[in-house]
Amino acid sequence: MTDRVRIAAHAKVNLFLRILARETSGYHQIETAFTLLELADELVVTRSAAGVELQVDGPDLGPAEENLAVRAARAVLEATGRKFGVRIELTKRIPTRAGLGGGSSDAAAALHAVNALADNAVPRHELHHFAAKLGADVPARGPVVLDAAALASWGSIGRLGGNDFEVAVFGRHPPLRALYERLAATRPLWVRLCGSGSAVAAVYKNERDRDDAASQLGARDQRLLPTATRAAPAEALQLAAAQ
Repeated sequence: MTDRVRIAAHAKVNLFLRILARETSGYHQIETAFTLLELADELVVTRSAAGVELQVDGPDLGPAEENLAVRAARAVLEATGRKFGVRIELTKRIPTRAGLGGGSSDAAAALHAVNALADNAVPRHELHHFAAKLGADVPARGPVVLDAAALASWGSIGRLGGNDFEVAVFGRHPPLRALYERLAATRPLWVRLCGSGSAVAAVYKNERDRDDAASQLGARDQRLLPTATRAAPAEALQLAAAQ
């Protein structure tokens, strides 16, 4: 029986983001597609006697009760009869409240990690149900159909549409618009606001162009995070024996 699971929770960027409707709850119905990034948080989830404990290496994430990874862990434990508890060690590398999906990726990783400790007792379709209840982008799925030509290049991706949040967010936060414009001036292949902010992402042809852009921008007025796009989700869980 596995007692300890290590898993990466990768950041993600919206290739495009369209707002279809606003719900009375305050949430939006959206249409989007994501690309994963190598930038990732790390979760080490260890079996315990009972309950869910969270330890964070990084910024203050607020009350543990409200943390999506904790809520995800509890959903799996309840579904499997609360036969054990877990301790979650979360190393935060994805900036918080940046539109990079760090919280939702942590939740998805926690679902899979705790289910692995439960010998995969919860079927995949039920995990998707839990994910959807935790947040719209936790399962990172949706009925978006694109032909091969639509994703042939970053230019073709740009023609799919932009981010509908940009007009409203840039109007309320001029410094963020200024950052977008400075980033666009470094001649990337593609540049967009990440989700509803507060990060902006740009894609370059190669690492040299990316690093040249970073030198132009400097790190005085913003935090720069060089990373790369990722072609596939995280690989199989890396399991370690309990110490």
